[in-house]
Amino acid sequence: MKLFSNTIRSLENALDYSALRQKVISNNIANVDTPNYKAKDVSFKNQLAIEIESQMRANRTSDKHFEFSTSNRVSRQQFTKTDTAYNHNGNNVDIDKEMALLAENQIYYNAVTERISGKFNSLKTVIKGGN
Repeated sequence: MKLFSNTIRSLENALDYSALRQKVISNNIANVDTPNYKAKDVSFKNQLAIEIESQMRANRTSDKHFEFSTSNRVSRQQFTKTDTAYNHNGNNVDIDKEMALLAENQIYYNAVTERISGKFNSLKTVIKGGN
């Protein structure tokens, strides 16, 4: 029996994504003066594909059907940014852009935590019997 709906699991995945993105952005900011450091980011599309694949199961009705395989799918969560200009020391971290991404990620995180809090409050109301 499933205790929670898929919505809560999706919100957990969103929090995981936000935490990973926070770590990557913080790492970029910490290495702003490191020679030859290449900025990294997390792709929501790639992260979404990973999460969907982890929950996807094929129903084989015959032994002649092919096995469901995700080996050729996206497996990396982080990627190195290549569309930015390099500084004189080979570093491509733009501190202003990273700070903006950090603020954006914080807003996203706050929105997701508010939503999951609302879900748990709804469950609490149901458990109490609507009082």
